[in-house]
Amino acid sequence: MIITKENIDDLNAVLNIQIEKNDYEEKVESVLKDYRKKANIKGFRPGMVPIGVIRKMYGKAVKIEEINKTVSESIHKYLHDEKIDILGDPMPKTDDIQNIDFDLQDDFKFSFELGLAPVFEIPLDKKNKVSRYIIAIDDKMKNDYISNYTRRFGDFINAEISEEKDIIKGKLEALDENKNILADGISTDDTSIAIDIIKDEEIKKAFIEKKINETIDFNLRKAFPDDNEIAGLLRIDKEQLEKVSDTYRFTIKEISRFRPAEIGTELFNKIYGEDIVKTEEDFNKKIEEEINVSLKRESDYKLMHDLKELAIEKTEMKFPEEFLKKWLLNVTEKASPEQIDKEFDSFRKDLKWQLIKNKIAKETDIKITEEELQKEAEIITRYQFSQYGLYYATDEQISNYAKETLKREDDAKRIADKILDDKVLDALKEIVKIEDKNVTAEEFNKLFE
Repeated sequence: MIITKENIDDLNAVLNIQIEKNDYEEKVESVLKDYRKKANIKGFRPGMVPIGVIRKMYGKAVKIEEINKTVSESIHKYLHDEKIDILGDPMPKTDDIQNIDFDLQDDFKFSFELGLAPVFEIPLDKKNKVSRYIIAIDDKMKNDYISNYTRRFGDFINAEISEEKDIIKGKLEALDENKNILADGISTDDTSIAIDIIKDEEIKKAFIEKKINETIDFNLRKAFPDDNEIAGLLRIDKEQLEKVSDTYRFTIKEISRFRPAEIGTELFNKIYGEDIVKTEEDFNKKIEEEINVSLKRESDYKLMHDLKELAIEKTEMKFPEEFLKKWLLNVTEKASPEQIDKEFDSFRKDLKWQLIKNKIAKETDIKITEEELQKEAEIITRYQFSQYGLYYATDEQISNYAKETLKREDDAKRIADKILDDKVLDALKEIVKIEDKNVTAEEFNKLFE
């Protein structure tokens, strides 16, 4: 086999491959012999089918498959051995394929277009400055965190007189124009209504300060203009809505009021586990720690974003754009040339960052260990558990769940990419000058506008 590379320019090349019969013949014969052993063909005993019959039935398909494998493996080895960095994948030239006759030919020549990765430098140093925003904790954040916990662990109690935020349960009956109950109207004996979602303000007021067994006559369609809401209240299909009356009577059977949890030992134990937090002072300290973790995550995200944008902006890089557009059209299902053109700027920017990231990782000898993967998976797992209120999961439970996550290839790759991003970010922090800047939450949020 002979492989040669023909450079078109700095970013484009053609790889020519000449393959002869002796490059693939042995593999083809091996596969056909294996087929012969397993073939179950009428008129022949298993394993005794003549090789000529097998070759006639499967020879061409096996030949094509083995040639493709040989070519693919040879290209991969050549690019690796010659240290040639490419973008996308080698693309076969269609003219060559169309002129091939696998029945008559034994020797072949294939040509592949290559998009070459650009050679570039990252011109960053301490003259380049990036702000790291230190977000101040304020009373609103603390109160919101505490309110979130008290609501999360709150419960419903029965009330005697209805208020705007209550949920009332009872009977919903259709009325005629004289406010008599329709015997054949669509009604329900057990309906729940959240008073504060009633759309009409006058009707909403009519439901407030009412007691058990009191009734309210109201226009159902004004209270709930959305057909889906009406269908849900009456437990009917939307097709039945045309039979629904405008006026309804609601008889209150139960008033439920949400009661936030009280701040105290019971709440602390529910959030953090038994006897971890014992006093309100400790609770407030814990809240501040949690807020700081959240704010640091936001600050780090902004810093990473700004460092990334700076590196992309300052690094000059050219791409084989025509090749990349053709390759994208080839690998993206149902994409049109117009769609590729429309989204190409975004693709080019992502590709540019990927190349910058890989270069920094190589130059700073960044590696990712199994221990780091496990640790990051545990951090992600603990965060996910906290989102579901599972604050007191044991270290063993977290570790086992993280191990299961890493067994899934896509999840493992995502976690490895996260670690790589973090390490590249740390490397960039050493290259440029980082200036801390104190801001309020409002000032920080405006940075994203």
